[in-house]
Amino acid sequence: MSADLQEKPKKLNPNRIRDHLANERTYLAWMRSGIALMGFGVLIVRLRILRPPMAPQPPGAGWKLGLAFAIAGILSVFLSTQHYFAVRNDIEEDTYEPPDRWVILSSLTIVLLGLGVIYYVFTVPLELLNAVVIE
Repeated sequence: MSADLQEKPKKLNPNRIRDHLANERTYLAWMRSGIALMGFGVLIVRLRILRPPMAPQPPGAGWKLGLAFAIAGILSVFLSTQHYFAVRNDIEEDTYEPPDRWVILSSLTIVLLGLGVIYYVFTVPLELLNAVVIE
């Protein structure tokens, strides 16, 4: 038999495997967050359906807030995919350093969107809120 056939299969480093699995879990968590942001954006835009059909419905700015949430969700999906592959390569090369910029950027985005929701909720006239009817 040749020497190549007698070699034992190479065992994978269990720490490396754990790192890749943790990277995948993190990626999936970011994906869920992105989907939730997009869903919340749709919810904000579609809330006007809860008003009676004959009630006056000024265009308002709610759609802009909903659009901002949807865009933040889409960006979250794209950026998390890019980050997943970058971390995967860093794990393979054993050069991974956790980046702080993504934590700061995502936190600021969510804070700004939350402030937008608070502003929107407190600037909607009360008579519009009383006209909510669920059929």
